[in-house]
Amino acid sequence: MSINNPHIKSFVPPQRTLMGPGPSDVPQRILDAMQRPTIGHLDPAFQDMMEEIKSLLRYAFQTENPLTFPVSAPGSAGMEMCFVNLVEPGNKVIVCVNGVFGGRMLENVKRTGGVPVVVEDEWGKPVSVAKVEQAFKDNPDTKVLAFVHAETSTGAQSDAKSLAELARKHGALTIMDCVTSLGGTPVLIDEWGIDAAYSGSQKCLSCTPGLSPVTFSEGAIEKVKVRKTPVQSWFLDLNLVLGYWQSAGKRTYHHTAPINPLYGLHEALVILSEEGLENAWSRHRTMHEKLRNGLEGMDLKFVVEESARLPQLNSVWIPEGVDDAAARTRLLSEFNLEIGAGLGALAGKVWRIGLMGYSAKAQNVDFCLKALKAVLA
Repeated sequence: MSINNPHIKSFVPPQRTLMGPGPSDVPQRILDAMQRPTIGHLDPAFQDMMEEIKSLLRYAFQTENPLTFPVSAPGSAGMEMCFVNLVEPGNKVIVCVNGVFGGRMLENVKRTGGVPVVVEDEWGKPVSVAKVEQAFKDNPDTKVLAFVHAETSTGAQSDAKSLAELARKHGALTIMDCVTSLGGTPVLIDEWGIDAAYSGSQKCLSCTPGLSPVTFSEGAIEKVKVRKTPVQSWFLDLNLVLGYWQSAGKRTYHHTAPINPLYGLHEALVILSEEGLENAWSRHRTMHEKLRNGLEGMDLKFVVEESARLPQLNSVWIPEGVDDAAARTRLLSEFNLEIGAGLGALAGKVWRIGLMGYSAKAQNVDFCLKALKAVLA
């Protein structure tokens, strides 16, 4: 068999400015870290770095949870790890759906054999705490509450603290999606009392895609240990993963970790610690306000009300008469600028403009506003 195209050579990607819903721009410092020599995933030096990653992630999540580590796969696998470990067949799960990613949580509940109790809110609105409270009253045997803290499909941020309080009050565990919030807006796992949370490396952490930071409380681990049925997934079974990530100095082989991407995540978390979490949150907020002023000056309207608006993911209604795909194509071809399209019910109706991690800087905001003005003119 011959190669269909004998002229294929090494791939050289174009230089883009990434201001969509992810990935975000990756700083050269992280790319340089990923070029360092590959060593074995059981090498003592690599294991030392693994311990540092766990410590740095505990800082990012604001938790003391010992079981805090990156899953060797993207955020969707982090989500699935939470559900396949914490939901058994027949378990009742309250699932909050206010966008695409709440819908993916619902799909996970169904596939684990859980019994979903769906709390729906309009896309662009935060999860209704009152509706969740009523769902608990109507379903006192609920085992898990699942919600998206920062809904990437809309840019709406929900009240994680109040939702977690309800779960604790009714004896349920919590699963929280913080893929778009970690590193960009406060995520306070211990203070809020979250039992399981998952994120992604490619958003506000500004690393390359492909890793999913997760954290599990002692209560969540206990739930896994007393399961009556095996975890559906071999690869994502915490009982097995524990032997690789939890046992410093005595690690058992589970899988070959993505060594060089983990170098990148380590560097990204070092950068976050150098800036400081509060400073990172403040920077994302400041850049959001700068972008908001510019967008509103162009008469672009936000999808999410200001009180629930996620600073790092800005959804705006596409002006009447503007062709969505044509405008984004021009931004990409003429300006090398990527912004995001709408998903699901909002496809063709909104643009999602990301200000995440390294992308959340004044020069990107100015460049984006200038490009949008040119295209809309």
